[in-house]
Amino acid sequence: MAQQRKALWDADLDEDLADVDLNLAIGNYGQNGMYDDAQPRIDEPIIVAMQQQMAQQAAFAQIPDVVRRFIVHFHQAVLDNNLSEITVAYESGWNRLTEKFYAKTEWPEAEIIAPLVNDDPIFLILYRELYYRHVYSRIQPDIDDRFHSYENSCELFNYLLNSDGPVQLELPEQWLWDIIDEFIYQYQSFCVWRSKVKSKTEEELILLADGGQVWSSYSVLNVLYSLIQKAKSNEHILALQEGKTPEEIAEIVGEYGARPLYRMLGYFSIIGLLRVHSLLGDFTLALKVMENVELNQKSTFTRVTACHVTTYYYVGFCYIMLRRYPDAIRAFVSILNFILRMRQYHTRSYQYDQINKTADRMYALFAICNALSPSRLDDNISNIVKERYGEQFAKMSRGEEGIPAFEELFLYACPKFISANPPPFDDPELIAAYVEDPPMEPAQRHLGLFLSEVRAQAPVPTLRSFLKLYTSLDAKKLANFLDADEEEMVQQMMVMKQTSRSVSRVENEKGLLNGQTISTSDLDFVIDENMVHIAESTVGRRYAGWFIRNTEHAQRVFDGLRNSPLPAPPKAAPRPPVANGAADAHTPSTPSAPRTGGQKVAWGGVKVA
Repeated sequence: MAQQRKALWDADLDEDLADVDLNLAIGNYGQNGMYDDAQPRIDEPIIVAMQQQMAQQAAFAQIPDVVRRFIVHFHQAVLDNNLSEITVAYESGWNRLTEKFYAKTEWPEAEIIAPLVNDDPIFLILYRELYYRHVYSRIQPDIDDRFHSYENSCELFNYLLNSDGPVQLELPEQWLWDIIDEFIYQYQSFCVWRSKVKSKTEEELILLADGGQVWSSYSVLNVLYSLIQKAKSNEHILALQEGKTPEEIAEIVGEYGARPLYRMLGYFSIIGLLRVHSLLGDFTLALKVMENVELNQKSTFTRVTACHVTTYYYVGFCYIMLRRYPDAIRAFVSILNFILRMRQYHTRSYQYDQINKTADRMYALFAICNALSPSRLDDNISNIVKERYGEQFAKMSRGEEGIPAFEELFLYACPKFISANPPPFDDPELIAAYVEDPPMEPAQRHLGLFLSEVRAQAPVPTLRSFLKLYTSLDAKKLANFLDADEEEMVQQMMVMKQTSRSVSRVENEKGLLNGQTISTSDLDFVIDENMVHIAESTVGRRYAGWFIRNTEHAQRVFDGLRNSPLPAPPKAAPRPPVANGAADAHTPSTPSAPRTGGQKVAWGGVKVA
């Protein structure tokens, strides 16, 4: 029966197909290759777009709910220009979520979180600024990250500088400083990475040849100078120093300088120029751009602790390279004492570690200055330096033997110098020669200049140690002490005379480059025919600092004792059992009042009368 039904089904199918032209019904798809060529041309862009959309949707789904809520809240605070909410989200929320979810990975890309903020272009630029800062600090950036971070910085500064009038945006001062600071750091990082040609792949070399203006020194300096000019920052500083009224200042600085966003960005750009010119090795120009800025606790840069520390670090380092050691020591003592006083507050800052690292580098620079120009400005700082760098400090006072110690501390504490010009990536022959014979690294070049000054002063410590023993000394006898002839001895004494004089700023003198020649040594001498006459001025001990330091130490000990827990009271020893009769005879049934009569004995008891 089944076979009969199958036969009938086959017969019906044959009859139905007998009148159909199969070539017309089926067509010639896939038989002449037209399908294989046409289908990819039609569907490939659509497939790629769908794949990207699906990848973004998958990445969006992986974002934790708390991060989504934070981004929405952050965006709303920026829209409302709510500085308090922006500050909390920036300094607390972002860092807390980073530690919890993104300590070793990137934050979601801006395109992924764009639906949460209604594709707001301004907020997405600010978000990318935070995103790339996180990549640079926690993850090793690749060449795409370096190029894209530059593009985002260009978008941000073009928005601020080329909009029709001042933009209606308010950001906390800490964030504004971080924008300038991170902009310069990424430029510095790119220049260091770009100079290492041997480690580059062919693709990276092609991209670097095509992107010659990416993170160029000209573009970075142009941004900083443009921000200063737009806000008229130098005019604003001078107007404040001259005591102008707020109305007069507003008229001087114009509509841009009157807004806190532009005013603070312009001011921080001055500090940024100090840093950039120091990295490029132009220490005179670095201090020149700071000529209107006063180094005191009332200056604007002190509002942000990281900016405060950075300013004094680079000013002090510039003074070292210009051989103005007293000014460098004064700058380091000022900021290091500030850090010591504010140490308990720094622990609350997310930049606590960076401030500590910079402070440690300044202690090393202070040791160098004190070895080259001995002075007694602050015993507290000197004691800390001896605790941390006592071994190197002892070596640096031994002349030629101390050269390695100078080199070690200098390379540890100096900035990461950069070269203004990139390698010749667009010329294959020149880049090949560059790889075979690379130029001297900027840090080594500045180290060589610094050590040349140190070597010139190498005989001074030995000569000084002999002169301190006498008030007058025969020249031949001194030459014998030094194992040198009289001509060489005179040369060493002239070197000592030269090193004991330095240009230094006097009180209330404006301009960081201005100053007068002063004597920096407590030892002076004159040569009268064949005799050397020595005069030593002793500096009395500063008892105020000694009392302050020991008072602070006593206060710390007292606070530690007061905060320590009280010791547990000793347990009472169990009393031996006694008979009931004895207990009734000697122990009252109710506690009796203390006895007041009688005569006191030496140990505080009471003697019954």
